[in-house]
Amino acid sequence: MELLENLISAVGVSGSEESVRNIISEEMKPFVDKSYVDNLGNFIAQKKGTVPRVMLASHMDEVGLMIKNMDMNGRIYFSTVGSIDSLALIAQKVVIKGDVESVQGVITTKEMMQGDIINYLPKIADLMVDTGLTKKELDSKGVKVGSPISFIKPLFYLGSKQIISGKALDDRVGCYILCELAKRLKKNKNEIFYVFTVQEEVGLYGAKVSAYEVEPAYAIAVEVTETDEYAPMATKQIGRGPVITVKDAEMLGSKCINNWLTDIAKKRRIPIQYSVSESGTTDALAISLSKGGIPSTVVSVAVRNIHTGVGVVNKKDIENTIDLLEGLLINPPLTCIV
Repeated sequence: MELLENLISAVGVSGSEESVRNIISEEMKPFVDKSYVDNLGNFIAQKKGTVPRVMLASHMDEVGLMIKNMDMNGRIYFSTVGSIDSLALIAQKVVIKGDVESVQGVITTKEMMQGDIINYLPKIADLMVDTGLTKKELDSKGVKVGSPISFIKPLFYLGSKQIISGKALDDRVGCYILCELAKRLKKNKNEIFYVFTVQEEVGLYGAKVSAYEVEPAYAIAVEVTETDEYAPMATKQIGRGPVITVKDAEMLGSKCINNWLTDIAKKRRIPIQYSVSESGTTDALAISLSKGGIPSTVVSVAVRNIHTGVGVVNKKDIENTIDLLEGLLINPPLTCIV
């Protein structure tokens, strides 16, 4: 799991995905015929071959923070990048990416700093980062308004080596899956584009431009999704297999691709789950609306505590997702008929 650990540990808040892209670039080059970085920062890796041209997309960016302002004492106030609940931030360790040097800090409130009891629900505006440095010292390290802030949470295990926890599981898990698929499918005959997108968490921007350029016959976003384990009849649980999106807040998954995946899961005896949700969306939406329309769906790995520094995922779900997608791409159908 060294690759997954490296991907999770890398800092890659939306708009600052360079470190993640460098890891992926080195990992992918031996297994593709061509790779490049487009004008927006997406990393696109092409395995040449015959039709159909299939696009797999996972986003490199993670939710995080950005410096909004600082006072003379060095207390840093921030804006969120992507959707993060304020409760997930309190007492978290973070790293700020300065132009000269990165700086570590902790997220706190004025009450917590003074040892007082917090008797209200803090909002983002009530939180601050304490680095132990003055503004002058932060200036010397290139820490300024607009500097990205990320959780410090390397990969670790809960109870057994099967249960993984860490930051940025959304969507470094997807990036890891694409890298592993590229290794397995190096000698496959059809053309595959592995697209590692930027700025998904703030507007699906990387997927919009890359899908327009790639023009695939159909596409799959490889993602993670929240769990619903406390629902009366849960449909998205860790350890229960890949999750196929039927519907999210803004799109319907392609029926024909979903049917292919269901058939493959039965043949390979891979447990699968289905998601019908009123919240969130993914790169698949942006891809599906590109050019004249591209049949698209989402295959996800269920993650507890999504968009926090302590996400939880089952390693078996990752392995089953790789097997499921490999089953489709070994001999992919030529066209997806609506």
